[in-house]
Amino acid sequence: MTVGIIGLGLIGGSMAIDLKRRGFAQRVLGVENDSLHASAAEKIGLVDEVVSLEKCIGESDIIVVAVPVGAAVRLVTAVLDRIGDDKIVIDVCSTKEHICQATKYHPRRGQFVSTHPMAGTEYSGPWAAMEGLFDGRACIFANAEESSPKALRTIEELYGCLNMRPIYMNASQHDVHTAYVSHISHVTSFALALTVLEKEKDEKHIFDLASGGFSSTVRLAKSNADMWIPILTQNRENVLQVMDTYIEKMQAFRKAIDEFDEDGIRGLIEEANRIKKIIR
Repeated sequence: MTVGIIGLGLIGGSMAIDLKRRGFAQRVLGVENDSLHASAAEKIGLVDEVVSLEKCIGESDIIVVAVPVGAAVRLVTAVLDRIGDDKIVIDVCSTKEHICQATKYHPRRGQFVSTHPMAGTEYSGPWAAMEGLFDGRACIFANAEESSPKALRTIEELYGCLNMRPIYMNASQHDVHTAYVSHISHVTSFALALTVLEKEKDEKHIFDLASGGFSSTVRLAKSNADMWIPILTQNRENVLQVMDTYIEKMQAFRKAIDEFDEDGIRGLIEEANRIKKIIR
């Protein structure tokens, strides 16, 4: 098995490490437009060889598109245009509806499996790649019924090698759910970072007081803009809906605090505490 990975950042690079070390792929090829990233990926051994897009498509059994979602929609279609009957293409993007719509009527749609491995960190680039990133996490298979049974089984085996558990849903459901559990977390982290940075202009020691709680809350604000701009714009309607709900809850807290309403504050906190039953 030869796996070709287009985009050697956190997700693509981490997949490359484990697919090779765990024996799923005998050979891993990489495609990377950024020359610095390409050089680093080869130097640290993420892939066996960094090659051209054409060579990657020609020599790979499975082609993984691991670039930001804005580019991925066009790239997946371009790759499907160039493959024969014996190859499989997957994406690993955080939004699914646009990419599934773009490929729905492609003559090789059966050879495409749209996936979202729900794993990551706030870091990017080949230096961020790590062994075991996906262990125990969920992988979403979007519109799996549009993929051929053979392609679907093969990619289920790929994610099984990465120790991920599969979840199947349609693309629009996926985008709603990720807006709630992932995308809003990043927006709020960006906003909190901006708020504290604004205050820090006047009070130079504010970060001296930052504890572990602050660090974990604002951690996602380190995330790469090139990755998150297309995610937030492609999933615009769902993200805006979640933001409106979030703002409504913030206003409820503001009102209770402004009015010295201790019972109101307690009620909001205890209602939020119900999350303990879901997330431990």
